[in-house]
Amino acid sequence: MGKEENGIIGRRLRNAYLSTVISISLVLLLVGIASLLLVNAKSVSDYFKENMRISVMMKQEVTEKSARDYLLDLSSERFIKSAEFISVEQGEREMAEMLGDDFLDVFDSSPIPISIDVTLKADYVSADSLDVVRTEISASPLVDEVVYQPSLVEALNANLSRISLVLGVFIALLLFVSFVLINNTIRLNVFARRFTVHTMKLVGATRSFIRAPFLVQAVFQGVFSAMIAILGLIGLLYFVRSEVARLFEIFSLDLLLAVMAIVLVSGILICLVSTWFVVNRLISLKKDDLYY
Repeated sequence: MGKEENGIIGRRLRNAYLSTVISISLVLLLVGIASLLLVNAKSVSDYFKENMRISVMMKQEVTEKSARDYLLDLSSERFIKSAEFISVEQGEREMAEMLGDDFLDVFDSSPIPISIDVTLKADYVSADSLDVVRTEISASPLVDEVVYQPSLVEALNANLSRISLVLGVFIALLLFVSFVLINNTIRLNVFARRFTVHTMKLVGATRSFIRAPFLVQAVFQGVFSAMIAILGLIGLLYFVRSEVARLFEIFSLDLLLAVMAIVLVSGILICLVSTWFVVNRLISLKKDDLYY
């Protein structure tokens, strides 16, 4: 009968340990996803900024050869990320798509000038920097006008700031909830062994001696859970890459190692801290409190 009871207890402990690992792994997976968004926040912001186009309208008398020569000079400027030559024919096609094929019928000659579409480096997409960029580009005798929407720039920067703030608050809340969930899971697992702790106290074991095996187990538990969460994160990224490949133009996978380190350290620290407080509380319990 004693062996049967020991077997039942052993199975319960293994099941409790397994459920704890799974719960911690799921929480750490959420931490990994949040960390991935956090470390790539600047990349996402830069992506949107560097996809805002500015049109450099050339004067009507500028030839295509002169405009292409100017394109080479413009591309070498410190604030330019990319520049694309837009011929009169291409400009007419784009206008026709917006206004209809017969929009040119009211003109004696084409009103569409040669232009160059440029995108700026992210650091220059702000109201003050754009004024400097416009002034420098407009200084060329070939340029008639530099066209962009200041309100769009202000809205873009304002929205990105709000998104960053919301993301930061979300991650802070997620980490707090993660700590609470993992702490409760570990507390239930360790509390199931409260009689073992009490027995160790009765034979004169010190606090540090009682804590040691629980803390060692917590480290292994944190590492094992983190490894499962990391594998889950890699699998999720592989799935996302196969379905939404364009997303990987924004995310920097070089930072994936940093995210893995965050998940691993978070798993170990949270498990250690939670186990430390739970075991200390169990050690302080009186015999009568063990039954509640």
